[in-house]
Amino acid sequence: MKTIAIIAHDGKKPEMVQFLNENQEILHSKNINIIATGTTGAKTEAAGYKVEKLLSGPLGGDAQIAARIAEGLVDMVIFFRDPLDKHPHEPDIFMLMRLCDVHNVPLATNPATAKLLIKGLV
Repeated sequence: MKTIAIIAHDGKKPEMVQFLNENQEILHSKNINIIATGTTGAKTEAAGYKVEKLLSGPLGGDAQIAARIAEGLVDMVIFFRDPLDKHPHEPDIFMLMRLCDVHNVPLATNPATAKLLIKGLV
């Protein structure tokens, strides 16, 4: 079973849910395990998905996902970032992205790249 971590900044959460809905068939057919930062996870769960919710990003959720990446427990990260806004937990975000590079974990930061990664599961 593959594990995908999903994260979305506040302005991108609806876009994340829309992305998951558009790719629901692939996610269900491949029996994907989804983990998410707190609020993204709550929105995802409200849309009908089974998701393991971690802490909210600013409260340590990004760091929790980064730790799982380092432990080899995450196969892909989809992180819809808001590049036009400042975020108080930028160091955690950069750490997570750096660990994706260090551990060769695919990382999508926008829907176009996420779509290509999800198609790779087929």
